[in-house]
Amino acid sequence: MISKPQIRIAHPTSDLARITAMYRHGLGFDVIATFVNHDGFDGVILGTVGAGYHIEFTHCRKTTVVPSPTVEDLLVVYLPNQKEWQQLCRNLLSVGFKQVSSFNPYWDNLGRTFEDFDGYRIVLQNAIWQGENT
Repeated sequence: MISKPQIRIAHPTSDLARITAMYRHGLGFDVIATFVNHDGFDGVILGTVGAGYHIEFTHCRKTTVVPSPTVEDLLVVYLPNQKEWQQLCRNLLSVGFKQVSSFNPYWDNLGRTFEDFDGYRIVLQNAIWQGENT
């Protein structure tokens, strides 16, 4: 039994520097690690130091890997404090995320959905995740 797993979400990107800046300044993530030409890949790992989650963006030097997210590939961030939620919504817009309608209307009830230039979507949900089955 794993007591506290760490979660990493990994995505290819078309522009590593641009995506790094967007997620650092938009969500306030820290750069936890970077790597250059590791078996042909450059990358950055972003998140909050000490947290059990992080997101990795990679760029392949050998071939073009085109990001291909769907409208249902979501990174959901729960923010119960309305002022913090509003600030992060503004931050995402100010660094180049576009606000979009969610494919699943559930996410528009208490949140907003944003898309980066590669098409990856983030939902900022103004709620506490309760773990309930709905």
